[in-house]
Amino acid sequence: MPDKLFKIEKKEYLLPGNRACQGCSLALAYRYVLKALGKNVIYTLPASCLTVVYGLYPISSVDASLINCTFPSCAASASGIVAALKALKRDKDTNVVAIAGDGGTFDIGMQALSGALERQTNFIFICYNNEGYMNTGTQRSSATPLGAITSTTPFLTKLEPQKDIIKIVEAHNVSYVASSSPAYPKDLYDKLVKAKGIKGSKFMHILTPCPPGWGFPINHSVKIAKLSVDCGVSVLFEIEDGKFQFTGRSKFLAEKNKKKDVTEYIKAQKRFDKISDSQIEDFQKWVDMRWKNYLHRNNAS
Repeated sequence: MPDKLFKIEKKEYLLPGNRACQGCSLALAYRYVLKALGKNVIYTLPASCLTVVYGLYPISSVDASLINCTFPSCAASASGIVAALKALKRDKDTNVVAIAGDGGTFDIGMQALSGALERQTNFIFICYNNEGYMNTGTQRSSATPLGAITSTTPFLTKLEPQKDIIKIVEAHNVSYVASSSPAYPKDLYDKLVKAKGIKGSKFMHILTPCPPGWGFPINHSVKIAKLSVDCGVSVLFEIEDGKFQFTGRSKFLAEKNKKKDVTEYIKAQKRFDKISDSQIEDFQKWVDMRWKNYLHRNNAS
């Protein structure tokens, strides 16, 4: 199938019988990642929920080439694969994709990621962000939002806002940065089709709601993902050569000034059961400040 926007590959690479949790939005997002990137891709990933989805060698429910690496070295692993393909003169027809959770991106994998981006490594780095170490027991990460409960904050909520990974990645002057959602697969698909045609380092952020970690019914994953976009918690955009633009649902919300209050999003999740009124206000301020900055950049482009 030719790589055209608004056409989605029919072939399924994520097969039935995978080991994802019920209602896992990562599995939904990854289904479209695989479709968008197609064949001739080498994936590398660290310890994460996605390694569970792949299963145990030699049996896998994913029809894709994968290299498992250590937790801190996902981007370094990808850099090595890129170098090897270049030495073998196979770099023209094979894409390299590093894909890690927020733990392997925001925290443990940050050093390797920064190094790869600084070198302008020709790869795509995808962060699926479920805002905690969900695979090992719902521990706090630097992507966990203010006011959330985790297994490492059992009596108090998290007291700090989450790290702004987009600002950090942009500081490396990468070729392409985008943010998407499993609730809007065409938006996600189109951005990855574009990314694989761009040289240099590309970064994709996908907020992936987690039913057991966030505390919502397993059939509400898409509902929560949509609500995160409507409230400005997750924003759909792309940044190409430093130029920012809203996409999809976020573009509509910006044009119509219809962004919702975060309260509806917070009340839909048990992880916010202990959040205080002042923390809700601070959460809203954080969302509004970032949204205002994005509006300014979008209007200036």
